[in-house]
Amino acid sequence: MLVEQTFNYRVYPTGTMASEARRHINICREVYNHALGLYDSAPDGDKPSYTRLQNKLPAWKREWNSWTTVNSKCLQMAVRRIYSSLSVLKSLKSKGYKVGKLKWKSPREYRSIVFNQSGFDVDSNTGRTEHATLELSKLGTMAVAYHRPLPDDGEIKEVRLKEEKSGKWHASIVVDHDPEHPEKAAVKDIRLEDTVGIDLGILTFAHDSDGNAVTPLDESEDRERIEKRHQALSRKQHGSTNWEKTRVKLAEAYERLSNKRKDFIEKLARSYTTQYSAIFLEKLNVREMLEQDSNGRNIASMSWSAAIKTFKRHGNKNGCHVVTVPPDGTTKRCTRCDVESDKAIWVREHSCPSCGFEADRDENASYNVQKLGLEELGIEYDVDAVVGLGEAESTPAETALPTGADASDSSSFRLVSAKRVVETGSHGSPDPW
Repeated sequence: MLVEQTFNYRVYPTGTMASEARRHINICREVYNHALGLYDSAPDGDKPSYTRLQNKLPAWKREWNSWTTVNSKCLQMAVRRIYSSLSVLKSLKSKGYKVGKLKWKSPREYRSIVFNQSGFDVDSNTGRTEHATLELSKLGTMAVAYHRPLPDDGEIKEVRLKEEKSGKWHASIVVDHDPEHPEKAAVKDIRLEDTVGIDLGILTFAHDSDGNAVTPLDESEDRERIEKRHQALSRKQHGSTNWEKTRVKLAEAYERLSNKRKDFIEKLARSYTTQYSAIFLEKLNVREMLEQDSNGRNIASMSWSAAIKTFKRHGNKNGCHVVTVPPDGTTKRCTRCDVESDKAIWVREHSCPSCGFEADRDENASYNVQKLGLEELGIEYDVDAVVGLGEAESTPAETALPTGADASDSSSFRLVSAKRVVETGSHGSPDPW
């Protein structure tokens, strides 16, 4: 089955190519703004379609001669971007969100150019390791840090060239191909011990039903670096050469933190999806949580939405079922007797007033997530077996802990450092992958 996959590479425009690429991007921005103006000015009952606006491009190019210097597909994709954005706004509105109107793009808001179907060529036969070249129509050829080869049977459908705020250039190459991924196990063949429920949180990024608790990344150094560079930027005259240099350093600091988070989630998702046949996660409404909770900064830094998407992608890649379940009541509900009891956010222990079951708050939630996932997938289970799995996996002795892990005096779970996940790509195994 053909799937669409995106490969991201660092590219290096040489000489004046970078400035020429910026000029092309700016022309696409002009096309976008002009087309959006025509769309907005049309009466509500007679809004122009994508085809109608696209057919106006030849006339626009005759009127503005500089637009002819940009590949026609890029100009068409600039117009298509309006309708893609409108589709997103319509989807959000149907879900009850308040949405505004599309606005004209300033240069800092429009930083990429898209080649669709034609106008590009990737050559990896350069005779150099991890090196390729990318040729773009009316722009030229640039070097590519080819750290990951494109599929041999793949067909390149689209190339997006983007300049990051840090000044680095990246090419996102969309490929249609038939990957050789392992098939997911039949539900009837999945054993209970090959499944895991994961509670996503702030104090522990991931707490699973097998007794592992992964700490969040330590972002203190990155945040301190960002704060200092913000202060340095505020002392520079806006628009000056020194201001621009400091702005780039600030962008690099943000980029470094973003890459660090992505790397952590990728390695954690890979670890889980290669170890289990089925993984169950909470389907969190992060947008709503950010709107209502005063702890927004920490919630945003957890990147839960990105984590869930990454788990699903790795699940498809590694033959693992990744199922999301409703999060309502997973913290309050006792996993043994299903009786709900209110507890303040600072209460980190679950103690059921009905059956007396005691566990860490997040540990209890992970059991509930696993139970909901088993029901969603259609796997029969026994409550004592679900809870027993976690207890059976409890730390038998401190000497059995992997490097970077810790155990409290009475807890029944292993606390694994996020640093260990990043360094080895594994959340629990003493041996690196």
